[in-house]
Amino acid sequence: MNASLGNSASSRDIASVLHPYTNFTAHEKTGPLVITGGNGIYVSDESGKNYIEGMSGLWCASLGFSEKRLIAAATKQLETLPFYHNFSSRSTNPTIDLATKLLEMAPVPMSKVFFANSGSEATDSAIKMVWYYHNAIGRPEKKKIISRKRGYHGVTVASASLTGLPGNHKLFDLPIDRILHTETPHFWREAQPYESEEDFATRMAEALEDLIQAEGPETIGAFIAEPIMGAGGVVVPPRTYFDKIQEVLARYDILFIADEVICGFGRTGRLFASETFRLKPDMITVAKQLSSAYQPISALFINEKIYAALKKGADEVGVFGHGFTYSGHPVAAAVALETLKIYEEDSIVDHVREVMGHFQKRLRDLNKFDKIGETRGYGLIGAFELVADKCAKTPFAPTGWAGKAVAELCLTEGVILRAMGDSIALCPPLIITDKQIDDMFDKIEIALTKWHQSI
Repeated sequence: MNASLGNSASSRDIASVLHPYTNFTAHEKTGPLVITGGNGIYVSDESGKNYIEGMSGLWCASLGFSEKRLIAAATKQLETLPFYHNFSSRSTNPTIDLATKLLEMAPVPMSKVFFANSGSEATDSAIKMVWYYHNAIGRPEKKKIISRKRGYHGVTVASASLTGLPGNHKLFDLPIDRILHTETPHFWREAQPYESEEDFATRMAEALEDLIQAEGPETIGAFIAEPIMGAGGVVVPPRTYFDKIQEVLARYDILFIADEVICGFGRTGRLFASETFRLKPDMITVAKQLSSAYQPISALFINEKIYAALKKGADEVGVFGHGFTYSGHPVAAAVALETLKIYEEDSIVDHVREVMGHFQKRLRDLNKFDKIGETRGYGLIGAFELVADKCAKTPFAPTGWAGKAVAELCLTEGVILRAMGDSIALCPPLIITDKQIDDMFDKIEIALTKWHQSI
């Protein structure tokens, strides 16, 4: 431990906190960045330095860090009823109102909403319900769930198994059985020479069908996908990809789970990315922007055919034996409901559509740097990928050092971004303005210029 840190917050953090997604050896040497305040799209550290939070925290603080209506909603509910549960037919008004509102907003007809506390828990619940559904309708062999390499669906034992990233599997004895992974639809990185986006999408659908055939269609219960891959590098689907994927799923009667944890509630310029990419899922998971991250809450939408099977199974067993103490927590539900009201009353989705073109233009402009191989994104989410050779798309070796270096330089310039290997993600609060977009990208360009000069 760095002795110069003394009894500071940093030293106490090193001594006591086990950090997610952190290299512990490096952390013990440098200590944490301690964030102490927030205002709009900005956060500040213990020294008073301000940063543009270019990742909305973790893809989630859609309304920024000082929305007083959300603070008031939480306070009012804490004073009224700080907690009650949803077990055994109990409920609360905020939970009922939120579920009702979500069903009204759903991009495709849905029957019920199940509440949890995180995207991981929502995904884990979806997995259990897929298995329960097929048992209830008399197809106990139809249990395997297909995800995608580089997909991200959470970190519980089951949801981390769906996540298609090696760092989430190694040393954890994951993935568990009944979980499969098909190809990543990253056109720039994975396409064959002279292959069109449509041809590439056809090949990806064929790869999925080949996997289904190899495993046996009678064993495949569901397929899960993010409309835009988030933590896997912000991978936007190639043209016609989801149309062709959904044709395969329909052919073999396979449930489709749309993971809208990052994209839901305006990120792509529509309320749900399922609308953006014409998805017709049987289940939808949401979290993050559901409450603008002011309270931990997630939700799983299920359609009527799934609910009917769950009801049948619960009648046979005597109870539906799944749920969490904090499912539909009234304070979290009240904050989420107020968040949805703000989205409507302040026309947040319209605002995203107004600024997303400028955001994507400034992102594309980064292609002028020699070591940026690709920029990609949609709406108010994007990434740029660093490469050793632009023409050959040669990655840096070892993977990750370039991304880490650029993210640290951006931090020095006052922008918080996230390195995922050598791809750098951007996902600013939905309330960001054109002027703030320019400020953010100006700082990123200064950081990239310094990095190019140093290598």
